[in-house]
Amino acid sequence: MASTATDALLQQVHRIHDIGRALSVLSWDREVNMPKAGDSARVQQMTTLRQLLHQFATSDDYGAAIESAAAELDGLPEDDDRRCLVRVLRRDYDRSRKLPEAFVLELSRVGAAAWTVWKQAREDNDFSNFQPHLSHLVELQREMAGLYGYEQDPYDALLDGYEEGARAAQVGAVFAAVKAATVPLLEAIAERGRSIDDSLLHQPFPVAGQEAFARHVGAVVGYDFARGHLGTAVHPFATVFDRNDARITTRWYPDFLSPSLFGTLHECGHAMYEQGTAEALARTPLGRGCSSGIHESQSRMIENLVGRSRVFWRAHFPSLQAQFPQQLGQADAEAFYRAINKVQPSLIRVEADELTYNLHIILRFELEQAMLSGDLPAGDLPGAWRDGMQRLLGVAPPDDREGCLQDVHWSGASFGYFPTYALGNLHAAQMFEAALASDPGVGLDLAAGRTDALLGWLREQVHRHGRKFSPDTLIERATGRPLGHEAFVRYVTSKFSDLYGLA
Repeated sequence: MASTATDALLQQVHRIHDIGRALSVLSWDREVNMPKAGDSARVQQMTTLRQLLHQFATSDDYGAAIESAAAELDGLPEDDDRRCLVRVLRRDYDRSRKLPEAFVLELSRVGAAAWTVWKQAREDNDFSNFQPHLSHLVELQREMAGLYGYEQDPYDALLDGYEEGARAAQVGAVFAAVKAATVPLLEAIAERGRSIDDSLLHQPFPVAGQEAFARHVGAVVGYDFARGHLGTAVHPFATVFDRNDARITTRWYPDFLSPSLFGTLHECGHAMYEQGTAEALARTPLGRGCSSGIHESQSRMIENLVGRSRVFWRAHFPSLQAQFPQQLGQADAEAFYRAINKVQPSLIRVEADELTYNLHIILRFELEQAMLSGDLPAGDLPGAWRDGMQRLLGVAPPDDREGCLQDVHWSGASFGYFPTYALGNLHAAQMFEAALASDPGVGLDLAAGRTDALLGWLREQVHRHGRKFSPDTLIERATGRPLGHEAFVRYVTSKFSDLYGLA
């Protein structure tokens, strides 16, 4: 059979994909396994691959191949895999062409160096060492926004790279609505909620036992370890090289159980998403998550709506108890459920409860916008962070390690990413509500501690599509309505009113 324009395009798409995944392998190894002494050489290797990736992804030949395939596929249904691929390729090609190669290389070098310095600065609690790198990154992000172009807010150009079509003003309005709905609940809990004791989480928990249970609970919720791997990292993350190689990491605290347990569940949700993409989408941009917000919805759903639910621990607390009989032998599932859901303003975002978590994101959203606009010099970030934490959460970090150095994202030049965490909470609640309404088996399964029916719904409505659709289209197809904050508010109001005796 003669080769078609679509076949010729796919050859180029596969080459670009493979280079990108090779780059991801180097990045994953750098964070998980690589000795410190190898960092300089690794930065050079990653920069070379980024250069090749940018050259291939912005070439005239590649653009021509996209348009030839588009003409060939004209007339096919809009949801045809190939039509969707062309739409995504056009978008990615247009954005990539706006960034000169010299700029991409500089951003790669600066970001790689900043990550190394951030990691040490966090360990040493020394923001002053990281500050020059952050200042340089902010300048580059400002330049990047200009290169991409925007109509009103430079932040829109960066946000659009993570959440297609999202705008800062829209996100700000949603955040304001979430804040208006949840702050009164937080105040009610503080004023008249019953006391909850979470001391059982703060005991010596041998790391080997934590790792054993992390592997157990990951498999329970549906993560396929035959196509995955659990590693250790300073800041937990998931990396997917292929639907059959979706890796996760977590971190271990020998005297606090929650970070490893819920960090594992969170990253399982990310990896399970891409393990569930359709095989036909492999080696293309469609074989990834739809957007950062949709991706986050999958991790927050598994971590919170499943992993912090009462029914889940009624079923699985005995296994955890058996793993840690000395620490948990005298406790019961209800006490554990209450402990893991205690509402308490905290310093660390990834350890925050479901009610206060979004306030952490709102702070980062505000700070990113202020740095990008020039209203907040990078050197003033620690003070602005402390002031914001006090204003939004009523607590202030004692140092920068637990303050503005806690997250990895800015060191990796990921500006515009943070809002998608809160959007993920909203997507998760809306999807979860829709799944329960559409299939009674989902609720019955969850009541027995199983996720098969929920995962089946997610596979059909979300996972298999990968990046075929925009986030707005995907959420409306899956739930029958555009994204809103109402389902999230219903969920947290019901859960925490019951938990704290406010109903």
